[in-house]
Amino acid sequence: MTPTLVRQHLPHAGPTTRVDLCARARDWSEIQERMLVPLYETVYERLEVGTGTRLLGLGCGSGLALLMAAARGAAVTGVEASSPERLALARERLLPESSGTRARGDTRLVARLPREADSPAYTLVTAFEPIGCLAGDSDGLAETLAAAVPPVERGTPVVLAGWGPPERCATSAVLRVATRLADPLRVTGSWRPALRDDLEEVAQRAGLRPDGSGRVACPFGYADMGSAVRGLLSTGLFDAAITATGQEQVDKELAEALHPHQRRDGTIWMPNVFRYLIALTV
Repeated sequence: MTPTLVRQHLPHAGPTTRVDLCARARDWSEIQERMLVPLYETVYERLEVGTGTRLLGLGCGSGLALLMAAARGAAVTGVEASSPERLALARERLLPESSGTRARGDTRLVARLPREADSPAYTLVTAFEPIGCLAGDSDGLAETLAAAVPPVERGTPVVLAGWGPPERCATSAVLRVATRLADPLRVTGSWRPALRDDLEEVAQRAGLRPDGSGRVACPFGYADMGSAVRGLLSTGLFDAAITATGQEQVDKELAEALHPHQRRDGTIWMPNVFRYLIALTV
């Protein structure tokens, strides 16, 4: 669920688990990313994204939000600096040269922010990676936003997203497994409940002016327990716990936490609310 974020961790002597990053990115693309579709749709509808929109998507992941904007007629540029594997999947979706389909000339996918001289005048900037779910996850985001602002005009909307109140998010109880299992000495990288002003604080540090916000229902639904575990692990929110206790222990306790949300037909369903903030460049 990112702009370039520098996360520092204390030395750790616990179990070391190798993560298949390609499989993790594929799970994100095929299972988890679609959970945020209601958020993308609501933002695009509110801001009337369409032909004439020139969108810069920070932390574009595997490109689903960009694909939805492009389907509305927008010209899109996606930046994914933290996961080459997700960026590769985004290129499969939006730049399918290998399939014989000609890609749109106004679609760009890059691993770092384009230079100002090489950038169009963006009319919208999005950072849909949820803020406030990892301790320290907004460290560096303000700087990333500030670096992205020069190619845009004054008054251009920048959209930030985050989890809603924990009491409105059934998944919060499941994510607490990540905090409980993570190294207690770890200062960043472990899950924490979202705070009320997370988005506003990032906007303020980036020199942006808040201009509206909203909440969107984004339920997490999975076909079975295995899909739920893989989908949630693909978010990266359990990485600190995996480092501290090992993959097997995290898988076991995650499945136990998901059990109350499993229906009789085996599906998993967790209602959630996500929040977005629209801030303007000044």
